[in-house]
Amino acid sequence: MSDSGVGEEIGAQGARARALAVLRVRSRAAAVALLPAAAAAVLLVGGATGRLTGGSWDAARWAVTGVAVAVLLCAAAVAAVITRARPALSPTVEIAERSAPDLYRLVRDLADRLNVPAPSSIALTPDCDSWLEDRTHPAHARADAPRTPGAASTAPVLVIGSPFLWWMRVAELRAVLAPVVAGTGPAAHPDIAAARRFVRGLDAAVALAGRRDLGLIRRAALGLVGRIARLMLRACAEHAALMERGVASAASERAQGVDYGLRIVAQEQVGLAYAGWDRLLTRVALPAWRMGRWPSRLDVGVVSALTELSRRDRLAEGFTSRLGERPACDLLEEPGAVDEAASLLAARLFHGGPAVSGPDWSPVDWQQYPEEVVDRKWRTEAARLHRVLDDMGVRRSARPGDRPPGDPADGAVPGPTLDRVMAHLAGQGEEAGDRLAAGISAEVAREEAEAPSPATATSSTSPSGTPGSSTSPSTAADATAPATLDTSGDALALRGTDPLPLFPLMPPRTGRELLADHVTAMVCCAAVDTAGAVPGLDWLDGPALLMDGKRRTDLAGGVLSLVEDGDGEPLRMWLASTGVRPEKPVRLV
Repeated sequence: MSDSGVGEEIGAQGARARALAVLRVRSRAAAVALLPAAAAAVLLVGGATGRLTGGSWDAARWAVTGVAVAVLLCAAAVAAVITRARPALSPTVEIAERSAPDLYRLVRDLADRLNVPAPSSIALTPDCDSWLEDRTHPAHARADAPRTPGAASTAPVLVIGSPFLWWMRVAELRAVLAPVVAGTGPAAHPDIAAARRFVRGLDAAVALAGRRDLGLIRRAALGLVGRIARLMLRACAEHAALMERGVASAASERAQGVDYGLRIVAQEQVGLAYAGWDRLLTRVALPAWRMGRWPSRLDVGVVSALTELSRRDRLAEGFTSRLGERPACDLLEEPGAVDEAASLLAARLFHGGPAVSGPDWSPVDWQQYPEEVVDRKWRTEAARLHRVLDDMGVRRSARPGDRPPGDPADGAVPGPTLDRVMAHLAGQGEEAGDRLAAGISAEVAREEAEAPSPATATSSTSPSGTPGSSTSPSTAADATAPATLDTSGDALALRGTDPLPLFPLMPPRTGRELLADHVTAMVCCAAVDTAGAVPGLDWLDGPALLMDGKRRTDLAGGVLSLVEDGDGEPLRMWLASTGVRPEKPVRLV
């Protein structure tokens, strides 16, 4: 036997041993529940045969029988909750075989080469990771769920990170998926499958007991069930973790013979894709989400971001030459629809956006991003900045010599100017910046509180539709209802937890950070209105200011000097060198 075969056998045996340890926890819990019943049976038989009679024996017999009945009822309730509780699912976009026959064929061929069962279906997630997920629980079953022909009904679902399909080439994707698909072999073992179902049931029971939308009686009843489930979960947690480690080890060893050399190169692409995806979400997508727009081609954007990275970073040289090879997204029949579905799911997961499009939540193409996101973002923040200054009683700037119609005084025309902001921050010390930062933070918090929640937004719009429509680009389910749709006519369907969890990309911005962003927006508005600058998009840094066709990256220093130190001279020097006139009013939203 080869070293790979020995390693695989050792990993599989270790996983099975740990699976048996998990199942022993279940057996011990059942034995504890049956112990009072066994004692009651002994006492009842002893009384019936006349061996255990008398006042004390009769009292003990009735007491133990009552305890046994109570324990059995409690055990039955715990078992029913563990069995029926719906395990959590990773939010994904399911891919039917008719929408990606080449991708399904690649996965089946890979499973044949590894001599393991093929995954039951394929789903995409807006993340740089891939895994197998068990969806055999009855609550997850759907009559129209896509299934791989020849796959066992108990086979797990293959979840693939959507950025991989756009950035990786077909051969690289196959190499990356090899150890993942190989995991279906150990997963098919009855002991491992039973142990996984038991652990997932315990986890679901604990989650159910922790829900806050339950009534008082149900919360009290499920509280006891949750404590028992949590106790068993702690008892088998270490065994379950070591079981999964053994399964991963066995799968990795089995996949050694499939594209091993290429997999080493492909792993470098995994790290690169993760860096580009994180940068794209935090710097490019997040500003759009905050403006009520969601980029509908995030996976296309990650290719542009990584191409830009390869241009800037010498360490990434040579990666652009890969773009001449066939991308893995060619395995999809309609990559645009899949990208749109994954992009909307990313907005829901990382920002909490609604499940469907609407007047306040609409898609935006990359060509429209500078005008509809960047420019609007700058002018919205500049308007908020002047609104807070108005609330603080800060006098507006004026242009001497101009008189409003009907104003006999030798006054001036007030306007939202950059001079007003700079004079306030530079003329009143650090306390002026603190007060303005606090005011902006309060205004942002008020606007967020007044914004409609995702549940409200989705409840007023039908969740059915097709990718690319105005109702649901991802045929996504209502976030407040079970995420299962009648998708008999759709190639894509969103599956996941109910409601979707929220994974914020960035921590809340501090008051000083918000102030710096708003001052920067005001400067950019002045540059656009008075110096001929235009809003732009940088794939790695998000909104950008373009002057004479080039991105200006030297603005941040002057803004920070003004915001942090109250020193406006560096910013005034920058304005003078670029021809921006701070005394001119700017157009606001």
